[in-house]
Amino acid sequence: MSESHIELSTPATGSHGPGRRRSASELKAIAEQAGTELAEAAPEQLAAWAHEVFGEALVVACSMAGDTVLPHLVSRFAPGVDVLFLDTGYHFAETIGTRDALAAVIDAHIIDVLPRQSVAQQDAQYGERLYSRDPTLCCALRKVEPINRELAGYEAWVTGIRREDNALRAHAGLVEWDQTHEMVKINPLAAWSFDDLTDYASRHHVPINLLLAEGYPSIGCEPCTRPVAPGEDPRSGRWAGVAKTECGIHL
Repeated sequence: MSESHIELSTPATGSHGPGRRRSASELKAIAEQAGTELAEAAPEQLAAWAHEVFGEALVVACSMAGDTVLPHLVSRFAPGVDVLFLDTGYHFAETIGTRDALAAVIDAHIIDVLPRQSVAQQDAQYGERLYSRDPTLCCALRKVEPINRELAGYEAWVTGIRREDNALRAHAGLVEWDQTHEMVKINPLAAWSFDDLTDYASRHHVPINLLLAEGYPSIGCEPCTRPVAPGEDPRSGRWAGVAKTECGIHL
């Protein structure tokens, strides 16, 4: 039976993590050594290693799209692991439904990470539809600052980055040093295809976002996401019409 539950992160709080006991230089050394030794490791091997090395200082990031297989996989080796979900206030109903469905079937601690301002408060300060006028600022306020606040309390994070996503991610390693956040970054699914994701979800009965079957291979905020035509870059439906392919979390 699953022991997962969802916790709301209030805008005034810091990280839910236990804090860092190792220095940035120590963590970098771990990342560099593992990046070489685990360069061809299976996702399960990476999850087991990450739990052994980092314990409660390990956290998973999940957008509640096809990457729901990630917290499922990690929680098999790290029961009760923290899972961060950025609740931007702009998600599709299907995304919120996926979060709730996942919480019912995995042994993990799903944390809804909230921006410091509600959508109404942001509209009052910056004007409505900031996402259409300045999507980079909107992402910085609703995604980048909140995730940075949370990651500061952990030593390593696990992401659903895959090399086939786009050219920027094409050379992602399985274990990397994240200079921006000064922590270890683990990408167990980097070598997986979209079919690998759905196959895992089917075998293990993991709920995935229903929009994946409706032409949305990459799912972000509803106002900034459109379906992708056959043959298009999987992330081309994100911020369509503007010169933007990343929210800033992985830069």
